Amino acid sequence: MFKLFSANFWDVVARLILRNKITILLGVVVVTILFSTQWKYMRFTYSEANLLPDDHEVNITYNDFLKVFGEEGNLVVLGVKDTTLFTVEKLNAWNALSDSFRNAPEVETVVSIKDLQKLVKDQEHEKFTLEPFIKDSVSTIAEIEKLQDQLFNQYPFYDNFLFNKETKTVRTAIYLKKDIVNTPARKDFIVDNLVKKIEAFEKAEGLDVRVSGMPYIRTLNAQNIVDEINLFVLAALLVTSLIFFLFFRSFRATLISLVVVCIGVMWTLGILGMLRYEITVLTALIPPLIIVIGIPNCIFLINKYQHEVKSHGNKVKSLQRVITKVGNATLMTNVTTASGFATFILTESTLLKEFGVVASLSILAIFVLCLLIIPIIYTFLPYPKERHLEHLNKRWIGGFVNWTVRMVKDKRITIYITSIVLLIVCLIGIFQIKISGSLIEDMPKKAEFFQDIRFFEEEFDGIMPLEIMIDTKRKQGVMKLATLKRMNKIEEFINETPEFSKPISIVGLVKYSKQAYYNGNPKYYQLPTSMENNFILSYAKNSTSNVDLLKNFVDSTGQYARITTFMKDIGTDKMERIQENLQDKITNVFPEEQYNVTMTGKALVFQKGTKYLVKNLAISLSLAVILISLFMAYMFRSFRMIVVSLIPNLLPLVVTAGLMGYIGVPIKPSTILVFSIAFGISVDDTIHFLAKYRQELQANNWKIKKSVYGALRETGVSMFYTSIVLFFGFSVFIISSFGGTVALGALVSVTLLFAMLSNLLLLPSLLLSLERSIANKQVLKEPTINIIPRDDDDENTSVSEEK
Repeated sequence: MFKLFSANFWDVVARLILRNKITILLGVVVVTILFSTQWKYMRFTYSEANLLPDDHEVNITYNDFLKVFGEEGNLVVLGVKDTTLFTVEKLNAWNALSDSFRNAPEVETVVSIKDLQKLVKDQEHEKFTLEPFIKDSVSTIAEIEKLQDQLFNQYPFYDNFLFNKETKTVRTAIYLKKDIVNTPARKDFIVDNLVKKIEAFEKAEGLDVRVSGMPYIRTLNAQNIVDEINLFVLAALLVTSLIFFLFFRSFRATLISLVVVCIGVMWTLGILGMLRYEITVLTALIPPLIIVIGIPNCIFLINKYQHEVKSHGNKVKSLQRVITKVGNATLMTNVTTASGFATFILTESTLLKEFGVVASLSILAIFVLCLLIIPIIYTFLPYPKERHLEHLNKRWIGGFVNWTVRMVKDKRITIYITSIVLLIVCLIGIFQIKISGSLIEDMPKKAEFFQDIRFFEEEFDGIMPLEIMIDTKRKQGVMKLATLKRMNKIEEFINETPEFSKPISIVGLVKYSKQAYYNGNPKYYQLPTSMENNFILSYAKNSTSNVDLLKNFVDSTGQYARITTFMKDIGTDKMERIQENLQDKITNVFPEEQYNVTMTGKALVFQKGTKYLVKNLAISLSLAVILISLFMAYMFRSFRMIVVSLIPNLLPLVVTAGLMGYIGVPIKPSTILVFSIAFGISVDDTIHFLAKYRQELQANNWKIKKSVYGALRETGVSMFYTSIVLFFGFSVFIISSFGGTVALGALVSVTLLFAMLSNLLLLPSLLLSLERSIANKQVLKEPTINIIPRDDDDENTSVSEEK
């Protein structure tokens, strides 16, 4: 009954499409215009991708820190490593450049060498005052030499903050206003103000200025994502249209396909805007993905049309059969592909949910567009010319299919041995896979801002902030000498860890106060004793100059303090070990009954997020397997067929995972998508092969070998076509400057290639070897959904029916 309903349904669909051509085309135009009105709501992300759920413990800790101290990623740094900087003209020019940012509405404060001040003891008024190292500007070399001696040798409080005394590298710190860090105003300042002034300075002074800091990195990285969307779309259009033309040798058919997928991209962008989702490094991949997935739909529909026209010459009948026969098959394959993406919706990661929603909706949308537009356009066009039909008789494709038939017939043992060896070798490789939680690993290695990251890592030991927040559980508890001593022990541990930069906290300011109390003698740069503390605190309380210095290190109540350090870009495993060691030190130093100490910061949040996503990988892949298995169970009504069909599709995933382990590609946010995407796409071939196999069994009186070879010859061509398009389509991501995107494209391409070979060699071999247990009428019952309807007459089924 369902079979009858299905057949009647597609007959009705075909009549509706072909009888309402103008109305449908106008409808597509109207919907496209409506989607285009949503483009203005597309937003490019202005913050790092948060890979954790909002209610995750790590996120809660980070948000608690932000409530006390505000946004911590608001620092932009400028650096120069050039001995000629220490000349009168260039040093004054450098200070003038730093001053030029001071009045920008986006800037909270600027700290340059000119802003550094000495803490001086005013014995008469029993307080500390601040005196600048440079009052207005320097006018002689002698003043510069004196400045260098003071900064590099006499005031350790500033060491490794604005200069590196060993390499003479100097930097300026620009603190943006915390409320604009995650808004478009940040981009306006970086692009229109900061970058332009630096370029003018470099040209005028002949100095190479390095720029870094999270706001700067995020801005330029986001701009790269935007630029690559256009690059990927153009590359995907070029590659897939070229392959399409090589298959069909028809500019007309190629142009029709390009129009369809371009409209699909417009709808995808409209969906992004309509849902108010941000464009991230993941959602930026969806437009070219739609092109890559949409072109095979066009190939099957147009190929079927041309085959039908060549067979009987009736254009209307041909277009009707395109819809009734290929429409159902294409729907099933698009549904399974969309299911692979949709599994991400069930994860708790907002980033993956948004990707899953947009990708799955866009795949279904491109199916609808293909089914509506292609048959309708061909009703207005003349019959294909003879040269356009020559591709239907390509001998070299037939040679490839004949090779697969010979392998299955004569080399089944070889196929099994090869599969088992691959499985064992790749399982060993899986245990070598590493997890990466680096914020910058996927960033463009050749980009200037990435080189600047490495520069600041080398000169100042990193730019990824790690924060330690100390809750003393009482007001003014931070200034207790016992608390300061405990904080100092943590700082000593941080200083001994080469992956961390010099820590910044209230401890350094208290040490500086003692040095000032002893008239600037650098040997007194240390925490005061109990007796000294009383004298020094009395000076500090009488000083208004300390208030601004304190506010960045201690909250207004004096209950909370922070220790800020910066991390180098290190691997996740190493970072976890360092974090565990630091946590052990914190636990030993701070009694839990007196203090509540937490570690947080963007570097830590991202690392934890990557670990969390690995769990989501297992969940999403398991969901994809279960969902598609249920789908196949509903179609074929056979548990045994589900098991047989899963083996050739899971093997390529294991092979890919093993390759990742051997060649050193880590699990990270970009590469975790590979498995669910590839499984959702590769299982299409299995579904169509089994559907055709069941049809061949019925036609051949349940003769198993004849049916397997018949199904292989019929579906082999379409599998080859699909795999070629998908392989080269996903390969366009290799041109990306983002390492994760390159890995995604390469891994999906390789996986789909293995999946094609697995479905052409391993799947039919399994059917032949297990013929007694699965290839019978009881096991292969009439399917619930008849994917490939039989022709009304005895003509041969077109290869375009299979996808």
